[in-house]
Amino acid sequence: MINNNAVNHLTIEQGITDFEHEHYNAAFNTPIRPDAFEMDDDTKMEMIAKHFKGIMQVLGMDLNDDSLKDTPKRVAKMYVKEIFSGLNPANKPEPTLFKNPFQYKQMLVERNIAVFSNCEHHFVPIVGKAHVAYISNGHVIGLSKLNRIVQYCSQRPQVQERLTMQIANMLKEALGTEDVAVIVDAHHHCVSSRGIRDAGSTTLTAEYSGQFLVTETKNEFLKHIAS
Repeated sequence: MINNNAVNHLTIEQGITDFEHEHYNAAFNTPIRPDAFEMDDDTKMEMIAKHFKGIMQVLGMDLNDDSLKDTPKRVAKMYVKEIFSGLNPANKPEPTLFKNPFQYKQMLVERNIAVFSNCEHHFVPIVGKAHVAYISNGHVIGLSKLNRIVQYCSQRPQVQERLTMQIANMLKEALGTEDVAVIVDAHHHCVSSRGIRDAGSTTLTAEYSGQFLVTETKNEFLKHIAS
């Protein structure tokens, strides 16, 4: 697993060069071409349906069957509008921030946020839960936006390490604070449905920054999500 605690600590405490910062950012960006959004969604769905129809034909499926004839269109719509919609920055959720009149200065934790993603190596599901926390720097975020940030980052071909980092960085950007923690615990169908076919294992990744790099704060977060 990728451990970025040291990198985050360096960024916060010592500062890094522009080149190093650019390289660090590249580590959690989804690999995507610069021209990825020159084509509109309808054109993408039309092309994906055509290619998926070809895959089904190569597999020997009878596309004249009532159950199969519209499958290429259904898959294309699902890819563009649903499970890979997080590739398009136009779908990025807008954070709703509120003042913190109660001056609540403890961590806020939201547990068990549903994660539905897809492995970029085999295009099969990654399913699990995310636990996120932050410490307010003067504002709080609408709770549903935490779920939407997790959903947006999940709805693209992913590896779990990058997914965890992307959620953390979107939270930091939205909240204007480094005091963020994210844990993702997920079941990978590329492990359970193929290859080793281990249906019982899950993968856990974590990203801590700001005050969550302090052992006491980190342990408090872990205690909250375990309770």
